Amino acid sequence: MPAEFEPHAGTWMLWPERSDTWRLGAQPAQYAFTAVAAAIVAAEPVSVGVSARQFANARALLPPEVRVVELSSNDAWMRDVGPTFLVDARGRRRGVDWIFNAWGGVDAGLYFPWDRDDQVAAKVLQIEGCPRYRAPFVLEGGAIHVDGQGTLLTTEECLLNPNRNPGLSRSALESLLQRYLGIQQVIWLGAGVFHDETDGHVDNLCCFVRPGEVVLHWCDDRADPQYEISRDALERLRSARDARGRPLLVHRLPQPGPLYMTAAEAAGLDAAGAARPRRAGDRLAASYVNFYIANGRVVMPLLDPHTDRRARATLARLLPRHEIVGVPAREILLGGGNIHCITQQVPRPRRRVMKA
Repeated sequence: MPAEFEPHAGTWMLWPERSDTWRLGAQPAQYAFTAVAAAIVAAEPVSVGVSARQFANARALLPPEVRVVELSSNDAWMRDVGPTFLVDARGRRRGVDWIFNAWGGVDAGLYFPWDRDDQVAAKVLQIEGCPRYRAPFVLEGGAIHVDGQGTLLTTEECLLNPNRNPGLSRSALESLLQRYLGIQQVIWLGAGVFHDETDGHVDNLCCFVRPGEVVLHWCDDRADPQYEISRDALERLRSARDARGRPLLVHRLPQPGPLYMTAAEAAGLDAAGAARPRRAGDRLAASYVNFYIANGRVVMPLLDPHTDRRARATLARLLPRHEIVGVPAREILLGGGNIHCITQQVPRPRRRVMKA
């Protein structure tokens, strides 16, 4: 599995419209998604899957360079419901289609039904002309992060959660990840970002910026529940070795806020919908780690004026060959994720080197 920081052929997204997840009929979220798509399409091709009833609206809002594709889904989290793209030993692109259960199934998931979400990966792979491997277990794309050299990051809170794959042990999951993604080493972190409704996706907590180097969501407030979570992750990362036996260099990204849903924001949601209720005062799982690396630029969420500049400076230092583009992202955060959660990279196929 290639790393996100390797060259892309493009990016896929979905279009938000659920009124029980996105406030005010999803219009503010649609503007935010449009801003993200515009930031990415300046660097690489972008395709957005849109329902038939929203097609005209999306086409009118999105930049003309963005490809709009009719594609039904239950919500707009392409990272989690879309395919995980691979490149095989011959340089050919492939895709894994994971089982999706809305982050927990009937009892613990975030909405029901999720049948259209579980069909998104197969449809995207068909459009891209990529062979599809249907995996026999539940996984979301945000639950994993790789370095492109055989190392995978994940969290125990998510992958070992009984609401995902209750019959699979840690060792069984590692074997499946090795089989389907071609990785050799799994680094297990503990919990994810505090109050993350995905059960602690690693893409909100920690990610690779290059082989051997990661960024970690960091909290300095001892009274904050995130304080111990971040320190536990730091200790695990410091003691870990990647697939090539290297120790990891850990960089810290500051925690914004903490941020909470306001009464006005909560009032804009459709309380009669099928999604898990969101209420005023709910803590938001805000994290700058939820950025997206496109070709030559990083699209990062702007979340808090007190910490935005520091987070941007850190990313600029770590990724000096990339332009750092900030996009106001609170409307995405209110829906339960952020920029990385709504995007899925399509890696560029690799050319075979012919031996003389």
